[in-house]
Amino acid sequence: MRRQLLPALAMVLVFTVVTGVIYPLVVTGIAQTLFNDRANGSLLESGGQVVGSRSIGQTFSQPEYFHPRFSDSGYDGSLSVGSNLGPTNDKLLFGQEDDPNTADVDESYEGIEQRVAAYREDNGVDEDTPIPVDAVTGSSSSLDPHISVANARLQASRIAEERNVPVEVVLELVTEHTDGRSLGFLGEPGVNVLELNIALDELYP
Repeated sequence: MRRQLLPALAMVLVFTVVTGVIYPLVVTGIAQTLFNDRANGSLLESGGQVVGSRSIGQTFSQPEYFHPRFSDSGYDGSLSVGSNLGPTNDKLLFGQEDDPNTADVDESYEGIEQRVAAYREDNGVDEDTPIPVDAVTGSSSSLDPHISVANARLQASRIAEERNVPVEVVLELVTEHTDGRSLGFLGEPGVNVLELNIALDELYP
């Protein structure tokens, strides 16, 4: 029994050191050396204070700011959840009214139809202009920090009016804060809403 116990204990000790000490130290060292910003949360600062992460969206509803995508979690970083509604679901497409018979529960839901109408009204977009899909839908994680370039450009006129600056200046900021495709070919270019709004506040407080 002793001949079996000692090798077993030795293996436990070796693998504890390798997987519990050496491996985490190596991975942490590589992350801190090669991906320091991402490993530490991709934090963004404004006025010397950390205001959020580049990787997690935030809610902006004021008219002088760019608005993010819809979020079923309210951009709660501890809660990643989508609507779980399929693309042909009537509730997703047309919304749902609150049931007056259940006073303690709010079943109302703003569908894409209502979101499109609100987006056109908020941004002064005419009926002939297509609305980008990301402007009226949420991401599967509900934490997406980016919006499409088309979405950002449609919001530019509202922000320029609210901040009393030329719309061309706002559009230039959108261009400056547009991220390219991942690895140069994956996905589509996007605009980080938090970064863009920080830049707006710094230039036009």
